[in-house]
Amino acid sequence: MTAAEYLAIERKAPFKSEFVRGEVLATSGGPVAHAVLMGRTAWALENAVEEGPCVVTVSQLRLELVRDQAYVYPDVMVFSEGFALAEGHPDIFTNPSVVVEVLSEATEAWDRGGKFGLYQGVTTLREYVSVSTSAMRVEWFTREEDGRWSYRKAEGPEGVVRLEGLGVTLGLGRIYRKVELG
Repeated sequence: MTAAEYLAIERKAPFKSEFVRGEVLATSGGPVAHAVLMGRTAWALENAVEEGPCVVTVSQLRLELVRDQAYVYPDVMVFSEGFALAEGHPDIFTNPSVVVEVLSEATEAWDRGGKFGLYQGVTTLREYVSVSTSAMRVEWFTREEDGRWSYRKAEGPEGVVRLEGLGVTLGLGRIYRKVELG
């Protein structure tokens, strides 16, 4: 399938799917913990950046990954420099500075591996965050000045995520409050 064919179908479809190098991938709804953690993480990020120029969004926005001929729906994105749209597409974005994926049993391998590999081609991306639904754990990668990605992890109720690119910290105790992990 071509990208144009995918976009024509996707814009009319009652459900979301992703597109990677000619292949259409179904997206799943995920468990309750997935939805709660996606909302909590977006809320925590929004509260942390509300006085600045950043905009936080949840999974309704499609991201174009030009290098890999792909279109995906990250769970949460932060835009530091306003929105940049793909040429000729008012509903496809290209420039997040932070992408968050909430991991579920069905998506964890793809989100941590293949999808993170795709995200590395986004030149504006400074941080990639994965939020676990099975343990109180957040892992994140920060793109360093030389282009390398450095890995960090926070665990437990006292754990703190420090997103250097945004200049914010997020407490795991707050993000995971009232979440039943599975």
